[in-house]
Amino acid sequence: MKPFVAALALGLMTLSPLQAQEVRGKTYRLGAQAVTVYDHAFLNAEEKATLDLVATNEQALALFVTKPGRYSAMAVSPDDGFIRGGQPVPSAIALSDLESRDAARAAVLKDCNAARKGKKDCLLVLEVAPSS
Repeated sequence: MKPFVAALALGLMTLSPLQAQEVRGKTYRLGAQAVTVYDHAFLNAEEKATLDLVATNEQALALFVTKPGRYSAMAVSPDDGFIRGGQPVPSAIALSDLESRDAARAAVLKDCNAARKGKKDCLLVLEVAPSS
């Protein structure tokens, strides 16, 4: 393997899933909050529509965010999905009222990975932060 290709491969392997997925996020402003939805290929149409509803509707967001002005996140296992049979799957974890973006990400990914049935690690599908 050529040195450049080897270095590129090593660099890509060291990227965290968070770094790799941030490129695919779309952020909405809803009141005093910024809501970011990550559009992963494994999400089906119903799952994407649900996430978009939370990101664009204050009443739907209020069901997810317990304290505006704090940080919230949701993670889903690519193998388990988010909604099956009209209900959220047990491994689709959402946490609210955390002190920082990093704390929200770490906590939700830890809990989702502990609950997942599939082999693939959980990924963030939604984040909420105070608007700046």
